[in-house]
This record gives sequence, C-alpha cells and structure tokens, in this order.
Amino acid sequence: MLSDKPISRYPVPTLEELPEDLRNRVLAVQEKAGFVPNVFLTLAHRPDECRAFFDYHDALMLREGGLSKAEREMIVVSTSGTNNCQYCVVAHGAILRIYARDPLVADQVAINFRKADISERQKAMLIFADKVARDSAALEDADYDHLREHGFDEEDIWDIGAIAAFFALSNRMANLIGMRPNDQFYSMGRQSRETNS
Repeated sequence: MLSDKPISRYPVPTLEELPEDLRNRVLAVQEKAGFVPNVFLTLAHRPDECRAFFDYHDALMLREGGLSKAEREMIVVSTSGTNNCQYCVVAHGAILRIYARDPLVADQVAINFRKADISERQKAMLIFADKVARDSAALEDADYDHLREHGFDEEDIWDIGAIAAFFALSNRMANLIGMRPNDQFYSMGRQSRETNS
C-alpha cells in the first residue's frame, strides 16, 4: 500500500482546518464514497480555487444532456491518459468502470481509446475530446461535422469540449502538485457485473 506517502507537494489541510462549507462538501463525499478522495484535500490548500474547481466540475459532470455519465467519464479518462495524469486516470477510471459496469473499459480508454471496446459514436466523441486536449487551436468545421454525423447536437459538442478542456486543466494541476490517487480507487469496479451477482 502507498498510503504512507505524501498526497501532494504542498501542505494538505486536515478536515478540521477546512472552511465549514468545504468541510461539509468533503464529508458528504466521504459518506457516499466511504473515503475522502485526495483531490478534495489537496486542492483545499487554496479554498477559493477549490470551491471554483468543484463548482465547475459539478456543472459539467452532473448536468442533464445527451451524454451518459459513463461517456462523460470516458472523456475524463481519455483526456487524462493523453496528459499522463496518474491521479485522474486512476480515480476517474474507477468511476468509469462503475458507471459502465465494465472492468476493462477504463484501462482501454486510458491507453488507446481507438482500440477500446466502445461504440463508433464514443470513439468519435473521444477523437474530438483528444483534439481539444492536445491542440484546440486546430479545431475546424470537419471536426464538428464528424460529431453531428454520429448524432451529437450542439450542446453535446459543447459538453465534450468543455469536459476535455476542464480536465486538461485538472490534469495539469494534479501533475503540478504531485497529487497521488487514493489506494481505494485501484480496485473499484474491477469485478464484472456477473462476478458480483
């Protein structure tokens, strides 16, 4: 286990040191997940930025729209793989495995989504997200047309791009501060649905 290693290069506040609103937010996540994801504590080093980060995260990841929860997480995992972000690949890979009910998909998407066992529609989505993460200045009409051909509307396209852009920021912050994934994430969602039944 790696739990004795630092989770950030920067000082990490304890739950008791957090402003009340952030502490309540963290405690709600802990109650749901059974542990506190390290991202909440590491980013709380700067409380105002932490609040803004999670408000934007929730606005993107919890909104209703044409993308499923699993597809939103696919974008996160693919973008994080592109940016070599260990924290986000591991943490969001766990969430993707759970939402997709597939113990293999997160690893496939993180390594090479083009060879993953996902639909052509999802591959088109990740091609666009990858371009946003790598070289957004090179986006052109054909990129948008390709998504429309796969049934995505304008709001879906915004979601795909915004999630990729936001997590490109998240990836860079995680790498900047040396954020370490919680040990718990590595095993979550690894057993197939049939095995769990």
